[in-house]
Formats: sequence, structure tokens, C-alpha cells
Amino acid sequence: MIQDVNVKALKKNAFRYSKVRGETASRIRIPGGLVSAKGMARIVEIAEEFGDGQIFLTNRQGVEIPGIKLEDMPKVNEKLQAIIEDTKINQEDTADGYLASGTRNIVACPGKRLCPFGCYDTTAFAQRMDQAIFPNNRHVKVAFTGCSNDCAHVALNDFGIIGMTEPQYDPARCIGCGQCVKWCQRRSVSALEMVNGKVVRNEDRCIGCGVCVVYCPTRAWTKNPEHYFRLKIFGRTGKQNPRMAEDWLRWVDEESILKIVKNTYAYIEEYINPNAPEGKEHIDYIVDRTGFDEFVKWVLKDVELPEKCQQAQRVYWGGKRYDRDNELR
Repeated sequence: MIQDVNVKALKKNAFRYSKVRGETASRIRIPGGLVSAKGMARIVEIAEEFGDGQIFLTNRQGVEIPGIKLEDMPKVNEKLQAIIEDTKINQEDTADGYLASGTRNIVACPGKRLCPFGCYDTTAFAQRMDQAIFPNNRHVKVAFTGCSNDCAHVALNDFGIIGMTEPQYDPARCIGCGQCVKWCQRRSVSALEMVNGKVVRNEDRCIGCGVCVVYCPTRAWTKNPEHYFRLKIFGRTGKQNPRMAEDWLRWVDEESILKIVKNTYAYIEEYINPNAPEGKEHIDYIVDRTGFDEFVKWVLKDVELPEKCQQAQRVYWGGKRYDRDNELR
């Protein structure tokens, strides 16, 4: 049995150090939570041949195979290769499995591939993001959700991307039934009202959820073919200050989001605490040290935000500060 273990190298190779001596767990990356049936069958094969026959589905849509012997890691990496290729993970050496684990698996709800409320193809954007930022060992969490329902819980991530649509109204198709107004009141933010038999949208109140499009019986409302997003930043769990992410950008485009997230890695490299445990530090703790303006300067480098994009100049977060006060009230 192997006794000496380089835990840092093991984790970087996307294996979890187990409490069971001599064992590990393989952490399989599935960007956007979409894997083919063949890929899933290969995961089952690895679990039965090298693991204990069980599979964990993680809260970030990845898969963990427990019960793997440390000495079997090279064989498992060989078996993982077909899965890595199936999920189109960036890889420099096809013999060594995953090249990093710090940047977490990218989460996505089913989006418009399945859900009528989805404003865009969440899976495709998640996979494109993964191609842009992985492999990387910096601790970054990204999640995508198709609409303002936030089924993917993006508000608990460093970067939460919420789909928006600028609904298009054709008064010639409108029969004045009021369904869009009623359902905007019931399921959204009451951004619509009837005026002289036609619908008026309050652009300042509208959050681009697309509820009006879903409930319109005559297709007087349709989704704009141009995709826009709301970008929430710096939600986190943890022991010191768990908190929800807050809005930073609204009506922002896909290319800008990709550049912002990629630029964040350069910002991290410049300012990360050199004594951070295992080289991992939440981005927002770094922002607390450098100030928000410095973060914005780095991440908006070479980014051209759309003319309609709305940007918060200051973002404030709440959450419980356990590191300051642990009293119940």
C-alpha cells in the first residue's frame, strides 16, 4: 500500500484525498451538467472496476467516484480520457487526466434547450466558458441560469450569469386579452400595463425575464434574438461571511462576460495572498484588500460593454459576519 502521498499533486489531478487510508475519489468535470449516455456508461464502468461501485452526484453537477486505490490512479486516468474528450475539456497531455481542479465545475440549468422560460442556451455558454478558463487552479466558481428564476442558484457563485431578453411587442398581433399583464404581475415584477387596449412595458422596471412571451397566446410578444445577461458577482459560502451575489452589470453581452471572467485570473495572480491556504482565496476577499475600483480596472481591460449595458458603480454585500459576531438575534 502507498503510504506517502503528495496531496497537492493529487488534488491538482482532480482526485479527492479520502479519509480512508490508501483510497481516493476521482472528480469528473462535466461543464454545464451535460454528459452523453456513453460518457455516463464509462463513468459507471470506472466505478465498478476501480471504485466501490458507487457514484456521487455533486452539487456542482460533477461526478465523484469513491473507493479508488491510490495505486490505480494512472489506470483511472487512462479510462477517464474518453470522458474528457466527450465533454471537450482542455487538455495538454492525454495521459495525465485532468490538469487542474481549483476552478470548479461550471454549473448550468437546462436553459432554453428544455425550459420555456430559458432565455438562452445555458449549456453552450457554460461549455464555452470552460474552454476559456480551464485548466486553472485558482479558486473560481461560475454558474449560468436561463432566467430570473435562478434555478441554478448562481447567486452563490463568484460569477452568476442570468439570462435576459428584451421582449419584442407587435401591437398588430395583440388582442388585448391581458394575459401578459396578469402573469407579469403574478410571476414577475408588474412591468406591464394595459393602456387603451394595448400593452405598455415599463423599461426601467422590466427585468427581461420573458414571462410575457411565455404566456402570450398570439405571439404578440417574442424574445429578442440578441442575448443579454445580468452579471451577479461574489456570492459565497464559508465560515466567515457567507453571502449572496449582487448585481453588477445588466443587459451585458456574452463576449464581455467571457473577457471579464478571463481578466479576473490576471487580477488574482497580481493580488492573491501568497500565504493563502493551498493557494486558494475567494476573489472577493482580494477585492476587500485592493478596493472595488482596482478590481473593475483589471477585469474591464479591453472590454467594450454594450451601449445599453447598465453598470453599478458601487456594489455592497451583506451576509452574516461570523468572524465578527456569532450571536443569534
